[in-house]
Amino acid sequence: MSWWVWAVLMLAIAAMLAIDLFLHRDNHLIGFREAAVWSGVWIAAGLLFGVILWVWQGGDVAGTYYAGYLIEKALSIDNVFVFALIFSYFAVPAAVQHKVLFWGVIGALMFRLVFIFVGAELLETFFWTAYVFGAFLIYTGYKMAFRHDEQTPPDRNPVVRLVRRVIPTDANYHDDKFFTRVNGRRVATLLLVVLIAVETTDLIFAIDSVAAILAITTSTFIVWAANAFAILGLRSLYFCLAGLLRRFVHLHYGLAVLLAFAGVKLILSETPIGKLPIPVTLGVIVATITVSIVWSLRSTRGTDGPPGGDPAAPSATGAPQPPRIPARSSANHRGRTR
Repeated sequence: MSWWVWAVLMLAIAAMLAIDLFLHRDNHLIGFREAAVWSGVWIAAGLLFGVILWVWQGGDVAGTYYAGYLIEKALSIDNVFVFALIFSYFAVPAAVQHKVLFWGVIGALMFRLVFIFVGAELLETFFWTAYVFGAFLIYTGYKMAFRHDEQTPPDRNPVVRLVRRVIPTDANYHDDKFFTRVNGRRVATLLLVVLIAVETTDLIFAIDSVAAILAITTSTFIVWAANAFAILGLRSLYFCLAGLLRRFVHLHYGLAVLLAFAGVKLILSETPIGKLPIPVTLGVIVATITVSIVWSLRSTRGTDGPPGGDPAAPSATGAPQPPRIPARSSANHRGRTR
């Protein structure tokens, strides 16, 4: 794509972020209705961009974009699980959670932009990286499916621990401030620690999320657009799904299938079989997401959580304590927050 096409997309994303920040500058508590409306706005924007691509570049390009958008949107639900865990663990006041998520989205966009260009360049330059990325995605899918109960306290995140050692930190919240003064000394607040926990866990998310979309296409513009439009609605998605998280007890199986499918697809692209058709990819993504969500909701029908036990009680912050954290989100390595 020409540089001006990239510039238009970047300006559009920046404008949407600015509008979102302006409308939520008063740190009010975001309810389900407002979150649902904003989720609808972000989803409509993502779908509309696909329509523009369809008219401008044709159905194949639009189909590729929609496949990447759907897989990233599905994986973003995994992010929501971990955000709920972090907010509950640190007892983040509900009124300032949206500010943490806003800056978390900014960081997520930056991480993904870097990984997209690096990953795409590696796949285009060294064919064997497709096997490496593919094996990584299959392994991540396995971890998510069979080791989803592993959890690591967010404060054991090595980056969070390093920040607390290097930067003087007050163990309290001071409204929505990341820094404040205590006894005349400038210190970081607990809210900054929470933001760093969110950013570092999302850094891990970015690796397999970007790898999964690169299995569909190595067009940096399409991959970035799909990531950006899916991530833009992450904050609204959190507040929209916060009360339903405990019912998504089987969602990790669907996400595991998607990651493994992306890994197999990436490996096959470097064999005589070649890349799978976009309609097949879209069909697998839609079917997998639908089955895992319907299965989860039917299994927990009439309850507030997983069958066979009491649902986790909501914390004082308003964020739920999810009963299960997928392995991609909890810990792939001992002592490491995922």
